[in-house]
Amino acid sequence: MNMIVCCKQVLDPEAPPASFKIDPATNKVVPPPGVPPVISPFDEQATEAALRIKDKLGGKITVISLGNNLARDVVKKPLSMGADELVLLEDEAFEGGDSWSTAYALAMAITKIGEYDLIFCGRQAADWDAGQVGLGIAEFLGIPSVTVAKKVEVIDTKARVERVLSDGYEVVEVTLPALITVSNELGQPRYATLKGIMVAAKKQPIIWKPANIGVEPSQIGATGRRLKLFRLFQPVKEAKCEIVGGDSPAEMGINLALKLREAKTI
Repeated sequence: MNMIVCCKQVLDPEAPPASFKIDPATNKVVPPPGVPPVISPFDEQATEAALRIKDKLGGKITVISLGNNLARDVVKKPLSMGADELVLLEDEAFEGGDSWSTAYALAMAITKIGEYDLIFCGRQAADWDAGQVGLGIAEFLGIPSVTVAKKVEVIDTKARVERVLSDGYEVVEVTLPALITVSNELGQPRYATLKGIMVAAKKQPIIWKPANIGVEPSQIGATGRRLKLFRLFQPVKEAKCEIVGGDSPAEMGINLALKLREAKTI
């Protein structure tokens, strides 16, 4: 099995909300000081899905990450978990892309890699939560895709996928090669072992520039965007609290009911 996992370096979604700031002039998030980036948690679960198949059937896992000035200790985490190879699309030209230009660049890199049976992506990135890049890659490559998977098994030339629904899950089969986006219902990704961390530290990533994957800078990153962002802002949340009193518990309950009816809550 030849598998490819697309992983994105993001701002830590567990960072305190107060630490996030928006630069209104550039419509960009200012990285919180002292908070290192991480691999998007959904992408960690995509890596885990590939590793479970590798554990059972063997094979090779190639991880692809896109950006510029990527933190090596961050993007190497899938290697420390058990992936085999890391390809970085790393150049200023890759910065500032939208779902379309990102999916296009990743699809061209996957085309350059050549042989693959399964491509895994997180169901969405932990920063923009768009959930479009995986499907875009499948469209560019002309292969079938299955979204929000909670379990993936390979049987002969097909993948059997348990796909999350709002009220349960459904089981679908897809012919390989295919792309699958993985959801958090897959379960906790494995921890990196000490041996895995040491192996990852010694491995050097393959670095590709736009020319290496046969694309023009105008087709990728900010210049290749199809989406125009007019305004990025932090919502203002306002709340107020009113204490409902009374001389007895019964009177408090009546007063509370009257207030709720007044607010048309009941």
